[in-house]
Amino acid sequence: MDQITHLINGRAAASTSGRTSPVYNPATGAQSAEVGLADTAEVAAAVQAAADAAEGWRATSLAQRTKLMYKFRNLVDAHIDDIAAKVTAEHGKVLSDAAGEVARGLENIEFACGIAESLKGSYSESASTGVDVHTVRQPLGVVAGITPFNFPVMVPLWTIPNAIACGNTYVLKPSERDPSAPMFLAELFHEAGFPDGVLNVVNGDKVAVDGLLEHPEVKAVSFVGSTPIARYIYETGTARGKRIQALGGAKNHMIVLPDADIDLAADAAVSAAYGSAGERCMAISVVVTIGDVADPLIDAIQTRTKALTIGDGTDPSSEMGPLVTREHRDRVAGYIDAGAQAGAKIVIDGREQEFDNDGFFLGASLIDEVTTDMSVYQDEIFGPVLTVVRTDTYEEAVALIANCPWGNGAAIFTRDGGAARQFQADADAGMVGINVPIPVPVGYHSFGGWGESLFGDTTMYGPEGVRFFTRPKVLTTRWPDPSTSTVDLGFPKNE
Repeated sequence: MDQITHLINGRAAASTSGRTSPVYNPATGAQSAEVGLADTAEVAAAVQAAADAAEGWRATSLAQRTKLMYKFRNLVDAHIDDIAAKVTAEHGKVLSDAAGEVARGLENIEFACGIAESLKGSYSESASTGVDVHTVRQPLGVVAGITPFNFPVMVPLWTIPNAIACGNTYVLKPSERDPSAPMFLAELFHEAGFPDGVLNVVNGDKVAVDGLLEHPEVKAVSFVGSTPIARYIYETGTARGKRIQALGGAKNHMIVLPDADIDLAADAAVSAAYGSAGERCMAISVVVTIGDVADPLIDAIQTRTKALTIGDGTDPSSEMGPLVTREHRDRVAGYIDAGAQAGAKIVIDGREQEFDNDGFFLGASLIDEVTTDMSVYQDEIFGPVLTVVRTDTYEEAVALIANCPWGNGAAIFTRDGGAARQFQADADAGMVGINVPIPVPVGYHSFGGWGESLFGDTTMYGPEGVRFFTRPKVLTTRWPDPSTSTVDLGFPKNE
């Protein structure tokens, strides 16, 4: 049985807590490894390593930071297949999804490679007579990231490159469900030549989370996960004076107008709902049909859903893999029955699909005639379940998004430029797609939703990431009249 350790001050560190957690291969249901769960002392050791490295790393030139970040970028790029294989082995998503996750993470490393431009300050000469004012952005010190199981590579790369390029040192607490890929990232990071202690990894559960939130040396915490935990992270961390950015759950709507391209919309709905087995905070959960587009669209989605190949993520023919754990699979399956009991129409029941092993598989489900009082609409299911809500008007459809407590992503499918432009203004969400089902921003913009999808006022990565991991300092300077200087500058001396 593989034993997954921490990485503290550049070295592997076996857990001394005596607590462990199993790591499974979701495609087979077999345990593949065991990960040690950190106690408070182990978290403190990682934070101390980061604190010890902080002064030296902050003093490292932008040129050297950039040079090392480029090396890290090239190592990740060279190992895409290796990283993707580790993701698939412990998360279950198909290899193409896993490789795509790494590629999106690379965008964030590449943005951080331009940190010299991002950290440029501002300067005002002669704001008053003989007075100059300028603003600089300085690192916070030790920062931490608490990242989810569904993107064990991409989400750590949302924050690690920016935070470290800005001059901070970092402690990562990845999900204990699939820790091997983020640990491999950390190994590549050190192979790139970053000093010991700049990036540390502690595996763990709530004990480790609380250890980071309570440690006085940790100045900021970045989190991605469910809304209840995001709220807890935000309230606990801010109560201790820390900067917190906490991204929570989602219930993303995709509105389809009567003039939409049916094939385009159906393809988008299927890929956005069932990709990565629906375990994505940007997955389309609800298709909102307007008028008579409902029946032809549902027929098209049904045809495509039935044709999906579901299997082991390492099989090149697989288009969807298993869910991450047996318990999560069973929880998701429970929503299908709840929808039926509430009066929804089960067009495709994923529970009926049979698989020939003990993996955590569940077929893709399509549920029509859903209403807003049903649990399949109200809850974040986080699995391969796509619901359909029928409306008569654009106004009704937009109101659904506005009344949803989450505001992560929203999309509209239409050929009408006027309707699309209006939706850009009306959609009550932080990320909006026009004929794009999953509008995740590129690495040089920033990621974050509204409402209960985001706690804090700073979104992830890109320019907002730089702002989160630095604080501004304004310097006001006055110099004596050069004519009074004791150094001969060629000015006439005052008599």
